Amino acid sequence: AIVAAITPHPPKPPHEQKSRSGRNMPVAVATSAVLLLIVAASIIFNPQWFIPLAVLAFAIGLWEITGALLKRDIHVPLMPMFLSLALMAVSTYLAGLIGGMLAFCFSALFCAMWRLYTPRAHALRDSLVGVFVLGWICFNGMFALAMPTLDHAQWCIAALIVLPAASDTGGLAFGVAFGRHPIASSVSPKKSWEGFAGSVLFAFIFSLLLIHYGLGLSWLWVCAFTVVTPVLGTLGDFSESLVKRDLDLKDMGSIFPGHGGMLDRIDAMLFCAPTFYFMYEIAYGLLT
Repeated sequence: AIVAAITPHPPKPPHEQKSRSGRNMPVAVATSAVLLLIVAASIIFNPQWFIPLAVLAFAIGLWEITGALLKRDIHVPLMPMFLSLALMAVSTYLAGLIGGMLAFCFSALFCAMWRLYTPRAHALRDSLVGVFVLGWICFNGMFALAMPTLDHAQWCIAALIVLPAASDTGGLAFGVAFGRHPIASSVSPKKSWEGFAGSVLFAFIFSLLLIHYGLGLSWLWVCAFTVVTPVLGTLGDFSESLVKRDLDLKDMGSIFPGHGGMLDRIDAMLFCAPTFYFMYEIAYGLLT
């Protein structure tokens, strides 16, 4: 039963959309509130609790993309991916980013060799895609897993979760209300320059709250996070949109009502995590 539950499968076709945004907004808002409460509880009481939650999210993301790739007959080895994620998480927890990076190198080789020695056509192609998936989810996610060791870890993790989400919300709101000029219609038709302006505005508001008042950093860092978050969040969304367009999918999954799959929720966070981590390190290095 466990094996059957984790066996990847292509996502189901989306249901009829309920609004101009392409989402059932009341359900989407309720789902977002529940997710934020769970994450908030994990980091308020003990930042270390964020690690198993993040690992679970990354594992679901691996399961989703593995199933989505089946639409193009690309077979990525899921169980070695899970083992690699566990190895990278433990290595990052015990030995920091250096340990995580060494684990990633070993994991990439392990997953590639596993697929190459599987008696099936297109093994080399599948191996290369598997290494790409491992880098996209696990390598980027490794920086999020390292954040509980930082000074003011609660605020660092909160900013990583909230800033991309706020930027995405601002982009959605302004895009629906004012969107007229697409940024890249061939990749993501609903992403507009007006929506990007909303992303910047919301990123500034929440950077002010979390980066200035929460982490105690200067206005220079507020401006830096205000610029970086929408840019990286949009790039993360475009990157996933390119993959979904090639796979002829609207969402990577349907695990979250009104939102789609796990990867649809964490794509921006994954792109932000490495940059945020080093920005935190530089900021507090300058302070000390």
